Amino acid sequence: MRSTVNDALQNLAANPGILFSKVMEHGSMSVEIYRPVGTDKQTPHLQDELYIIITGTGDFVNNGERMPFGPGDVLFVAAGIDHRFENFTADFATWVIFYGPVFES
Repeated sequence: MRSTVNDALQNLAANPGILFSKVMEHGSMSVEIYRPVGTDKQTPHLQDELYIIITGTGDFVNNGERMPFGPGDVLFVAAGIDHRFENFTADFATWVIFYGPVFES
């Protein structure tokens, strides 16, 4: 399986109004590209996740802890934890990798 940043971004551009697009999956793992506009309104997810920042900078809030991010950074969020991107630049885009068992609250 293979997906390029350009292919994933073109898919988002071709579908106005969507902020993320799944590019591959296998077993419990799925990979998406995520590109919020203005405000990140996501809610906690049911699986652990990794973000790999493609472009842009800003702040990442993970379970109340704020940290800066930039291209190439890898960020981990445990399932069920409140998190969001803030103060991000207009060119912000990130890979999102979901994996592992589904969190049960």
